[in-house]
Order: sequence, then structure tokens, then C-alpha cells
Amino acid sequence: MFYKVSLSISLFALTAFLITGCQDHQNPAPPTPSLTSTTLATGLKGLIGVETDSQGRVWITESGSGQNDGRVSMVGPNGTVYPAITGFDSEIFQGEPNGLNHLLFADGWLYILGSHSRLYKVNVSGFKPGDPSILASSLVVEDKKQFLLDYKFTNDPSHYLKDTEDTHLYNMVLGPDGALYFTDAGTNAIIRRSKTGDWSVVVEVPGIASPLAPLPAFVESVPTGITFNGKDFIVTTLLGFPFPANSSIIYKMSTSGVLTTFPMKFTSLVDVENDGNGGMLVLQHAVFGAMGFADNTGKLIRTNGTTSTELLTGLNKATDLKVVDSHTAYLTTLEDGKSGILRKITF
Repeated sequence: MFYKVSLSISLFALTAFLITGCQDHQNPAPPTPSLTSTTLATGLKGLIGVETDSQGRVWITESGSGQNDGRVSMVGPNGTVYPAITGFDSEIFQGEPNGLNHLLFADGWLYILGSHSRLYKVNVSGFKPGDPSILASSLVVEDKKQFLLDYKFTNDPSHYLKDTEDTHLYNMVLGPDGALYFTDAGTNAIIRRSKTGDWSVVVEVPGIASPLAPLPAFVESVPTGITFNGKDFIVTTLLGFPFPANSSIIYKMSTSGVLTTFPMKFTSLVDVENDGNGGMLVLQHAVFGAMGFADNTGKLIRTNGTTSTELLTGLNKATDLKVVDSHTAYLTTLEDGKSGILRKITF
């Protein structure tokens, strides 16, 4: 999936409460609280995203086993998994699940990113554990694949590897204007959906000169995570094949779509979160080696874009995080690339 970076990977983070304080030497960082990780649910098929709703309930996306068995499930406090919405597209691409991606609860709705750049919208407030599953085919859906494939992207030579026959809406955030902003890991662009449902391309994320030149001369800079820090959007990237280390860029995007870069470079970033203290949490998926992305080489890093601190190392195929409050978070992992685990983090 990474060879066009169709990205069934996402985010594993801790939370702002665990992060070091201001970098000002006159204000030393507070001690890191003790952390407890509890396995809440296992055996989840192609587990990707985790989110909580206004009632505090936990929702997850399972991209499935490749048999069109993708689903959105609600997970109870005791770990019981209740399939809430079933029948989403699911396939196996290059050995990894491909289907549902991230989900977001906003404005009373649960937004779900499906395969082929479909955005699903559903009101789940009335769903109760044990209720019959809702069919995905009954949901409100906006299919933007053709719009994005038809869009005339740049002819910049740094995009020579870009496959414009591919679009893959991957992650999303609610902007200050009430619009949804998406990273598209297929067209390598930031996409906007207004409150009235109008779609547009905000900005393309350019490729970069390859640190492994002359072959290849350029590599794709694939946008992955996106967040809003109160002033600007922050976007992380994962470089395309051969996934060179220490070269992934973090972009700052203004509300008008202007991109600037932070000076520090990273390795295969898949997400970004605000740390609650003016900095960023970024997630390194893994280091690419002779046998592909190596197990247990993911990292959670706190950075201000110039300096960084590794908070967690040895992460294996983490996919998402949801911070609930100052002492609770949920995180998801794909331990073997297919079977997922949902963990509850308390601190």
C-alpha cells in the first residue's frame, strides 16, 4: 500500500498531558506522569481509526480482511465490540488492508473516510449497544473520486512520480471556518469541503529532490496528518519509495493555503497533534529497510519544528490516537499488519 502510499497507517501518540513543557530554559519541563496501557479490545480486522463522540463513546474503523467487510464499531467500556455500521468496501493491497481510514466527530455528525475518496456522514446519537448494524449503503455519502481525478494538478517536474489516476482522502480536521480539511495521499494535496458542501483543492504538496539522487531524482511528499493549532494548519508528510530517512517535512499551512516548512526533518511521519503547549506531537511510522518497514521502529516525537524529544520508541504499526481528556486516551495498532488492538491509556 505504501508503494502509492495508499496509507493504511496513521497515528499513535500519547497526549498533550504527557508532553514536556515550554522549551524556555527558565521554565523546566514538568515530570512525566506515570502511564498505564490497558488492552481494551483485540482481534479487530484492519483497525485504523479511533474517535469519541459527544457522549464519550469510543468508535473505531476496521478496514476489514479484503472481503468487503469493512465496518465502524462502537467499543464498550468493558471492551465489547458492537458492529455499528457494516458493509464498507475492503480489499488487501500489497498485503495490507485497504478500505476505511480515519473518522471524525464534528457538529453532531460522525464523518467517515472510506475507500476511493468517499466521505460518509451519519448521526450515531441514537445507536445503542446491541442495536442491529446500519448498512453502509444507507449512509449519506459524497463520492469525490472523479472530481479529484479530473482536477488539473501542476506539471511541476517534482511531481513526475505523482499518479493522478489515484486519490486517497486519508485524514481530516475541522477548520476554524467550519469547513473540513483533508489530506489526500493519492493526489498529494490538501482538500477543503465547505460547510455548504462545496469541494475545492487548497494547495498541492510538492515533491522534493531525493536525498538518494540520481535515482530517483525526486520523491513524492505524501500528506498524512493534519491538525489546526489555533492559527495555522500543520501537515505531516511521508516520502514515497524508497522512503528515505530523515527527510520528511512538516508543513505549516495558512488559512489561505500558503505552505511554509519547518527546518527540522523527520522519518516517515504519519500524523500530527497539538501538544497543548505550543508544540507538536508527530508520529514516525517506521524505518524502511531491506524487508520493508521494520517492526518496532516507530516513534512518538515532541517537536517545535527546530528541536525534538523522543517520547516513545519501539512502536509497532500504530494507526491512530484519540485524546479524551487530561488523563485518558485511546490508541490503535496493527500488530501484524492485519489484526488490530485497541488500547486505553491512563496517566
